Amino acid sequence: LAQALWLSCSFRWVSEWSIMALATGSPWGQTAFVPLTGLRGQAKIRSDGAEHRFAAEPEWNAGAGSHSKLQSATVVAGMVGTAFLLARRKPVTKKITVKATFDKELGVTAPFKYWDPLGLASGDEAEFRRRRVAEIKNGRVAMIACIGYIVPEYFRFPGYCSPSQDLKFTDIPNGIDALYKVPMEGWAQIGIFVAFLELFPLRQEPDRVPGDTPGCGYLGVPWFLLFDSPGTRCDPVKSERSLNAEINNGRLAMFAITGMVFQNCVCGTTGPQMWGTG
Repeated sequence: LAQALWLSCSFRWVSEWSIMALATGSPWGQTAFVPLTGLRGQAKIRSDGAEHRFAAEPEWNAGAGSHSKLQSATVVAGMVGTAFLLARRKPVTKKITVKATFDKELGVTAPFKYWDPLGLASGDEAEFRRRRVAEIKNGRVAMIACIGYIVPEYFRFPGYCSPSQDLKFTDIPNGIDALYKVPMEGWAQIGIFVAFLELFPLRQEPDRVPGDTPGCGYLGVPWFLLFDSPGTRCDPVKSERSLNAEINNGRLAMFAITGMVFQNCVCGTTGPQMWGTG
């Protein structure tokens, strides 16, 4: 039975309903055959008016245990096959529907086309917009993080990060170790600045395309630094190539920063050893 299920699932031309019928019907089909194990003890046969008694063959009962095990295994196999098919049909239908719904959105580029490896999109446009906004934002943060991992190896700001603690920028290590070197007051300032950007100049408004914020213009020029100077609106048609490039570069940067942090934790340094050249 297991081989039959596997072979049936392997050929695309076999109907899934026939597979389900095989999976669900096979446990009950086992009871269609009456086993010889029902002959227990003595049996009676009349022939020519005479009654003859004889003992049932002992080997007929010998297979009772194996038959019971076979029937139990068949039931389990049928249940597993049914569960597999029910679980298999829904995601395929969902994936095809969602792909058809958002196949013309930004970010659908070669070679991967529609990119949703975890199947998070459900087909709802509001949910897709929310995830697209988060994807663009996380991609931008990841690109800046990658730059922050590489540039400090060659350049540091002059002066002090914390004059009261006599802490210079050159004294702060690069990578993960900086988390423990920067004073708590410094992290508080960073957090307040990020909250300010999220709430005001870089807020996502419902009438703008994902990633287009009122405080910045084309290529992310920070117009909010110039008071009473709103940013220009993004034209998704004219800027399609640039917007696709930003989404793809952000996706690559998210993978890259994950690899950098992992390498930093494993090697314990951000020097040439982390990059495999030391």
